[in-house]
Amino acid sequence: IYGVVRREIWYRPDMYLYRDMLHMLARNKKVDETRQVWADLKSEGVLFDQHTYGDIVRVFCDAGLIDLAMEFYEDMRSSPEPPLSLPFRVILKGLIPYPELREKIKQDFLELFPDMIVYDPPDSLSDIDDEFRF
Repeated sequence: IYGVVRREIWYRPDMYLYRDMLHMLARNKKVDETRQVWADLKSEGVLFDQHTYGDIVRVFCDAGLIDLAMEFYEDMRSSPEPPLSLPFRVILKGLIPYPELREKIKQDFLELFPDMIVYDPPDSLSDIDDEFRF
């Protein structure tokens, strides 16, 4: 269907269509199809805003497709759009299961936004439980 839609006379590249397709591909762990869609949107000149990049990186993190998530993150960093803090926070939350990558993104965040604070969750929930035991 994707190829048919792109050949229609009324078709115009649309950031939201591509965002939704990438979300669907991430949830279904379709790596090759993701790379094809990404190449297509690049060739069509589709630009994402920072919030959309954050959402895309997060959905790929949540799906366990960390390599793709980091590729999208690098693309986000090289985007002409000025960086915003909220997409970084969304990404950082998605990287909690990946502490090494989270630390790298956290450093990027702190370089871009030096006056902001990043919440680091406890190492385990048992740390919280111990704190509130009677």
